[in-house]
Amino acid sequence: MADHWATFGVDLHLEPTGPALRRGLTDALREAVRSGRLAPGTRLPSSRALAADLGIARNTVADAYADLVAEGWLTARQGSGTRVAERLVVPPAGTAPHPRAPTRPAYDLRPGSPDLASFPRAQWLKAARRALTAAPSDALDYGDPRGRPELRAALAGYLSRARGVRADPERIVVCGGFAHGLKLLGTVLRARGARTVAVESYGLDVHRRILAVSGLRTTPLPFDRLGTDPAGSRAADAVLLTPAHQFPMGVPLHRDRRAAVVDWARRTGGLVLEDDYDGEFRYDRQPVGALQGLDPDRVVHLGTASKSLAPGLRLAWAVLPPDLVKEVVEAKGGVDTCGVLDQLTLAEFLTSGAYDRHVRATRLRYRRRRDALVAAVAARAPEARVTGIAAGLHVLLRLPPGTEQSVVEAAHWRGLALHGLARYTDPAAPTEPLDALVVGYGTPPDHAWSGALDALCAVLPG
Repeated sequence: MADHWATFGVDLHLEPTGPALRRGLTDALREAVRSGRLAPGTRLPSSRALAADLGIARNTVADAYADLVAEGWLTARQGSGTRVAERLVVPPAGTAPHPRAPTRPAYDLRPGSPDLASFPRAQWLKAARRALTAAPSDALDYGDPRGRPELRAALAGYLSRARGVRADPERIVVCGGFAHGLKLLGTVLRARGARTVAVESYGLDVHRRILAVSGLRTTPLPFDRLGTDPAGSRAADAVLLTPAHQFPMGVPLHRDRRAAVVDWARRTGGLVLEDDYDGEFRYDRQPVGALQGLDPDRVVHLGTASKSLAPGLRLAWAVLPPDLVKEVVEAKGGVDTCGVLDQLTLAEFLTSGAYDRHVRATRLRYRRRRDALVAAVAARAPEARVTGIAAGLHVLLRLPPGTEQSVVEAAHWRGLALHGLARYTDPAAPTEPLDALVVGYGTPPDHAWSGALDALCAVLPG
């Protein structure tokens, strides 16, 4: 018999087989329950609806249901219909067991995420309603691969005002996260004949892997008290930097080196990829302006809402030199691949001032957390030294030599998620070994912050 779908209650795919229709239907339903396709508690279509969909007599369906109720596979109660019985589902032989969900740590001080509990849900919902009400119907169609014009215009205004970026909406491409933007640029660079991208000695290995998948080789740059030294990029075709707040060392790129890397790009025709991942979160003075402002023709500015709002939004942007726009758009594809509704909402969030208000409030909250962390370590673990505290959502906690691994392991046994600096060190980096922790203070919700600090200080030496 051909495939059929019931359209009442739940979509129910059944293939009754064999010469006896009632038996075939009973067997098909029983197997759907036994295999777990029909979960316990699922309400089945009425006998009338299922009979109509399958093109069979209603009594045949009613009899099949009755047989399975008698066997204990289904239950039938007046007013609640026919449902799959609550019972243990035994998977067929050879089926791989479902993996257990990983155990969540009691406290999470890994860097990279903001306090998700502080996401401005009510304000975001208001912005979404306003944006959707005002959006033209064609906004819901396949769109410009650069992204919605409303968002690109809003980003151009905000980035110019808050980050010193020289932004034109026509040169902004909206991406599905920073990694997506980096992948697009890696594809374009390789197509242009590039072979090598210079990267920072300390950073995320996932970025190096993305460039490698694009066919590009990465080479680490030296690092010292002035930050990353771009002098080592002479033989590279491009350089990837976090100039406003180096991750994970926590220092800004020195002004002389900012000028030097732009001079290198002008002189060689190279390209600078600026990762401005948390540029808004500076606490002790005005934020360091974007490197792109020094030369919009040689610097790509890459920003994201992952730290200021939430990674799950998957919204980022690239402000491109004029000669790169067409190639990046072609690499992205012929239509917009980012969610239109979230783009429209973020545009409204930016233009209404709600984004600025949210950033100011979270900046104050994160600064208080940072101050509490610095004070707690100074009082309770004097052998550790906190650095890189001027900005961002993490600090670098320097440890006595030879202690990093033991501290990370002790934290694990106490239910505290911590990352050591070794995790973020390029294996080929021309650096001396340094024992340190990269402690993120964005992830824990407010009510858990004091407990997280207690857990951290308990595993630190001294």
